[in-house]
Amino acid sequence: MFGIGMPELIIIFVIALIIIGPKKLPDLARALGKGMAEFRKATNEVKANLDIEDEIKGMEEELADSVSGLIDESETEDETKAKDDKRAEAHKGEDETGITEKKDDDR
Repeated sequence: MFGIGMPELIIIFVIALIIIGPKKLPDLARALGKGMAEFRKATNEVKANLDIEDEIKGMEEELADSVSGLIDESETEDETKAKDDKRAEAHKGEDETGITEKKDDDR
């Protein structure tokens, strides 16, 4: 517990019995037990809150990673579309020249 062994606990109990008296010692022990239980509850609540905060931070990081990944994907898709548009324009010009050449050949 706190590095207190059985002999130390017996000495503390004897001193408390002498100072407080046998009539009030059970009430003091009961109050001390309730205080310890409340302290444990508060400690567990704080731990639970810290765990929840850690989970929320982890979720925030995952969300940020996902969003940045989506942004990167959309940027690459935009770049791909721009390249495709440039290729289409280049092919469009070739098609027009090819069509005009065919018309010239037909005459």
